[in-house]
Amino acid sequence: MMGTLKNHSNQEVTVSVESLVPVDHFLRAVEATIDFSFIEEKLQPYYCED
Repeated sequence: MMGTLKNHSNQEVTVSVESLVPVDHFLRAVEATIDFSFIEEKLQPYYCED
């Protein structure tokens, strides 16, 4: 028998995306090469101000 299963839904978990994506992953090279800051400027009208 496995015993009693406990509900852990109230526990906080911290996950770092940096630790999940390998250092040599293709998208890291893309991020380092292309400046995506223009996207935030283009989308600004669609965000709620408050």
